[in-house]
Amino acid sequence: MRGGFSSFRGKEFFLLLIVILGTVILIWAWDRTPFVTTILPPKEHFQLPQASSEPHFQGSKDVAVAGQNTASSYSHPEKETPPATEDTEVQNKQVPQVEKNDSGLSSPLSEAKGRASSSATEIEAKDNRVVELKENGTAESSTPTEAEGKHDQNIGEKHLKRNEQTMDLATPMGSASTNSSMGEQDKKNFTTLVNNPGCNYKKGKWVVDNSRPLYSGLGCKQWLAQMWACQLTQRTDFAYEKLRWQPNNCQMEEFEGAKFLKRMQDKTLAFVGDSLGRQQFQSLMCMITGGKERPDVIDVGQEYGLVKPRGGVRPNGWAFQFPSTNTTVLYYWSACLCDLEPIDKKNPATDYAMHLDRPPAFLHLFLHKMDVLVLNTGHHWNRGKLRANHWVIHVDGMPNTNKKLAMIGDAKNFTIHSIVNWVNKQLPKYPRLKAFYRSISPRHFVNGDWNTGGSCDNTTPMSVGKEVLQDESSDYSAGNAVKGTGVKLLDITALSQLRDEGHISRFSITASPGVQDCLHWCLPGVPDTWNEILFALISDTSKLQDE
Repeated sequence: MRGGFSSFRGKEFFLLLIVILGTVILIWAWDRTPFVTTILPPKEHFQLPQASSEPHFQGSKDVAVAGQNTASSYSHPEKETPPATEDTEVQNKQVPQVEKNDSGLSSPLSEAKGRASSSATEIEAKDNRVVELKENGTAESSTPTEAEGKHDQNIGEKHLKRNEQTMDLATPMGSASTNSSMGEQDKKNFTTLVNNPGCNYKKGKWVVDNSRPLYSGLGCKQWLAQMWACQLTQRTDFAYEKLRWQPNNCQMEEFEGAKFLKRMQDKTLAFVGDSLGRQQFQSLMCMITGGKERPDVIDVGQEYGLVKPRGGVRPNGWAFQFPSTNTTVLYYWSACLCDLEPIDKKNPATDYAMHLDRPPAFLHLFLHKMDVLVLNTGHHWNRGKLRANHWVIHVDGMPNTNKKLAMIGDAKNFTIHSIVNWVNKQLPKYPRLKAFYRSISPRHFVNGDWNTGGSCDNTTPMSVGKEVLQDESSDYSAGNAVKGTGVKLLDITALSQLRDEGHISRFSITASPGVQDCLHWCLPGVPDTWNEILFALISDTSKLQDE
């Protein structure tokens, strides 16, 4: 017995001591040795939970999100977070974006993101490659050709940049909701973003919104010219109608016809410009009425001299009044935004003096009746148009002798500055007047111009993965003209530059065979967004004045 005990102390005790020492060393090295941590469970598995009366939150001091909400947890700021999309079977598919356009942060604001119906073909662009996701889930990769990716060289595409770290507030369904776990401070932050009167509407991106369009292209025949209603043509793809502009740092107020009329009660809104101004006018009439027939709306064109002249094809404009709110919306055709005067009134074939330093006579006559004025010009400034219209440049009442103004680009720039300065001088006389100059609408002709085989056959928007972040307008002339004046810039150039698929293209019913229209837009379409931004700017100004 004694020998057995002695034997135990001599062998087993030594082994037991080694086990105890090894265990102590292992515990000490648990979190210090990488090899050990890979083969043992984490310490937390052996720690008892600590009771706490405070709810657990993840997030930052700016946005607190309930920890149990996994959709609201933060990820690394440099990680790309693909936007949530939804196909026709309401299955969540994630499409990686080309450009980094959010910080990877997720919060109750990001819960307002997209459930958007998308077509069976989705685009993933990465660097200079385009990956097309087919219905069967396979991917086909290709590199964009020059014809597919080329932009108008005059519109400053170099300003279309990547957004490195911007929170994605896109709400493709046109509404944003706060989570029940959202704190009071979060709600205040969200409200500030939604109702921010200083919102920069020109910075943002296009998102799919299944609540679009705001009216049907098959209707609105009371206001919409058939040549711009692409639903009535042989075009078969209408995905372009589902895109909505989403500013980066705010949520635009949803446009509603009744709300617009109420804000414009006893007021007149006037568009003065070229055919793109006419498109914006027709778009607004369709948006106000929802594309429905409105027999109560009164044609008041005669009050503004807008009647079809004898032998003319159409009047120089239209004016309609909504009796319920005494709101008038009108359009006057002035392609060059300067005064045109027949040189020889007795000669039907006379040339017209194009007075660059005089506003259109229409504005002289009716500016006092306007509460909102939207001006635009641009695409008629070329020698072919001037010759066809028999326009001769005049300055100071005389034919132009300034060699610099003989250059069409300089003449246009001179005129834009002239009309903006004239309107600015009128503002003190009419303090209620809100004046806007709308920047130029981009053209998207590829491999030629309208008369040399140029086309715009793309049906996939260039907006995929791209974002407008520039501070300066792509329309440099317009941007410089309004600086230091009371005339505001309705800057739509860069955001419209991304929408090459929204033009009438080869489906024009008025063009000659082989001629495409890559200047005018399908309606419903891009000009609706111009009016949404205009409505937001009018509303923001009204709110500031009320305060």
